[in-house]
Amino acid sequence: MKIKAAVVFEKGQPFEIRELELDAPKAGEVLVKVAACGVCHTDEVARQQIIPVPLPAVFGHEGCGVVEDVGPGVTEFKKGDRVGFSYGYCGVCEACRTGHTYGCEENRRLNFFGLQFDGTKRLRTEDKEVSSFFGQAAFATHAVVHVHNLIRVPDGVELELVGPLGCGIQTGAGAVLNYLKPDPASAVIITGCGPVGLSAVMAAKIAGCTTIIACDVVDSRLEMARELGATHTINSKNVDSVVNEVKKLTRIGTNYAIDCTGIGACVRQSLNCVRSLGTCVVLGATQELTIHVENELMGAGKKLVGIVEGCSVPQIFIPQLLEYYKKGMFPFDRLITYYDFEDISRAFEDTHKGKVIKAILRMPE
Repeated sequence: MKIKAAVVFEKGQPFEIRELELDAPKAGEVLVKVAACGVCHTDEVARQQIIPVPLPAVFGHEGCGVVEDVGPGVTEFKKGDRVGFSYGYCGVCEACRTGHTYGCEENRRLNFFGLQFDGTKRLRTEDKEVSSFFGQAAFATHAVVHVHNLIRVPDGVELELVGPLGCGIQTGAGAVLNYLKPDPASAVIITGCGPVGLSAVMAAKIAGCTTIIACDVVDSRLEMARELGATHTINSKNVDSVVNEVKKLTRIGTNYAIDCTGIGACVRQSLNCVRSLGTCVVLGATQELTIHVENELMGAGKKLVGIVEGCSVPQIFIPQLLEYYKKGMFPFDRLITYYDFEDISRAFEDTHKGKVIKAILRMPE
């Protein structure tokens, strides 16, 4: 079938909305009319090939929509079902079989190689195949998605809100609720108050943390962090040392630090905000980092941990987040600004400049 999609043909090049051919769903797959898709930093780092993805490609990995058709063997979804998208996993490796799908041995192949579950592609132009990011390629009017990537959307929830839960928001919230599971007396610093960091702030409030410190360089985001549950904020541009400021607030440092920036210096700063025996979690796509292991890590018995997708099993965790949302405990809708699909470049630009926290593209009817 003919669809419209935002295609990237070369490294760092702008999105081009083109007509593509989308093949019908195969075994275990579903055809979805996409309603909306979140704009995520991971899309941008892949477009810039910091995370290599075969080009040309259609990015977008926080989609949601309505099922239009199902492939052979699909029994858990039917035409008309409302669904959200998340990451792909194989379902048969040791990690998957033990309930840790976010650590799937096939994670890279299924999410970053541009292939569908069976190792082939569903999208093409007139003369070449086109990669699908995260096995969904949701910057498009329609997508073919494997059932492992799908989450059923319950009644009473606006469908367009659900997409961004599939990656960034579940990553921030899951780092707190699924991995750290902090004691209510805990202190945590969260650096980088974009959608991932602010989701972590809301989750820390749900967990009952008594000291929640938000750190960023944009005052408006720090103000939002306070409204969502931060007890203290630090604008790192306005202080000589974030570490010293944290120790003024906590005496010996926080129990936990969550770094969402993807900047090596910020990760190191977060690690040094943590007290002895504390844990620093890295959520951003950080590249190189140099630390003095004995002084900054091992000697104080600290942990420096990289987390994928907030240690979330989306089919379980996303419905939990939606329950928190319906009860007013997780107001993630306050982060969102909507854009028409045709304005995809402006949505990315506004996100990069910090004008919006979480952009969501609405697809044409």
